[in-house]
Amino acid sequence: MRKFNITVNGKSYEVEVDEITESSSSTYQAPAAPASAPKAAPAPAPKAAPAPEKAAPAKKTPAIVSGGETVTSPMPGTVLDVKIKEGDTVKKDDVLFILEAMKMQNEIRASKGGTVAQIVVSKGTSVNTGDTLAVLK
Repeated sequence: MRKFNITVNGKSYEVEVDEITESSSSTYQAPAAPASAPKAAPAPAPKAAPAPEKAAPAKKTPAIVSGGETVTSPMPGTVLDVKIKEGDTVKKDDVLFILEAMKMQNEIRASKGGTVAQIVVSKGTSVNTGDTLAVLK
């Protein structure tokens, strides 16, 4: 027989539990009448109403250059590395970004060749599916 103190919905109870081992009988035995009523924990002080949540400041995303091919995130994740700079010339299938998603590192590659017109994200940026990472011209 082991004793435990358990708190449920703010009330504390002292309980006794039979430990079952292989040598124990598997038949159920009704518990003996409690020696005393459960010990009541002191009533917690009333909690103050939570302050209304302030709206999170909007992310400042730079204006995206129009007229180019956008490179978008295929999945939500975090940008671990930016392998390009604005003005770089890239070829089709060059690695542009390393994106971490679900503890895996994913290479984001160029779908076509061109010049990097704009990089929208930086190392450490969290992105969602479809977010623009860069613009190629």
